[in-house]
Amino acid sequence: MSNNRDKIDIRTFNRDAWNRNVENGNPWTIPVSADVIAAARQGEWEIILTPTKPVPKSWFPNPSGCDVLCLASGGGQQGPILAAAGANVTVYDNSPKQLAQDRAVAKRENLPIRTIEGDMRDLSIFANEVFDLIVHPVSNCFVPDVLPVWREAYRVLRHGGTLLSGFDNPILYLFDPKKEEEGILQARFSLPYSELSSISEKERARYYGKDAPVEFGHTLHDQLGGQIDAGFVIAGFYEDTFPGELISKYCDSFIATRATKE
Repeated sequence: MSNNRDKIDIRTFNRDAWNRNVENGNPWTIPVSADVIAAARQGEWEIILTPTKPVPKSWFPNPSGCDVLCLASGGGQQGPILAAAGANVTVYDNSPKQLAQDRAVAKRENLPIRTIEGDMRDLSIFANEVFDLIVHPVSNCFVPDVLPVWREAYRVLRHGGTLLSGFDNPILYLFDPKKEEEGILQARFSLPYSELSSISEKERARYYGKDAPVEFGHTLHDQLGGQIDAGFVIAGFYEDTFPGELISKYCDSFIATRATKE
């Protein structure tokens, strides 16, 4: 990362970082197996928006013929499953190598998946009201402003459509990483959190890796209130955790929402 952190191009930096994650076998870049696709073709399928909990089936419309946007959702996971279940899937992601994972599964399984590289905050390539369902797993922690994500999602979703989102509870970003290594949760940072300003570059490299994607901790006001302000009605909610995190001993640290465009 450049020493002049205020001038960093976040989209470019995080695109390159996620390309490296694919090369390094990050779990969120590993495509689903042929068995998973075969089961989805028979109507047996599930996806996750957060680390472990499957999304309730009741949150989905009938996938057959459904126009789905997998938003910032590359990696060969959610998109291929929904395509095998009968949906018309477009995967939109900032990382070319993540998109390549979806294309690899599409080729392997003969699935009609469209992949487009782009910034989740800018869906101008799409006309208004062209999707029935948007699937947006944990990913908006990689952009500094989440409000454009919700506004653009609302614009491209048809009336009666559904937005399924997963995101970090901002409590994750409060604690001193050095103390966490010692098994202590000690609040240090305020919200909203930014790895460009809340923590030093030396500390970021020490605790997360200098080439890791830059993360941002958005407030619940922006995550939940931002959806409502964009026009959505929040109709479903659950929490999830990430096994192995210290905070998971005390509370869940991820959120999933179902929002509708009336």
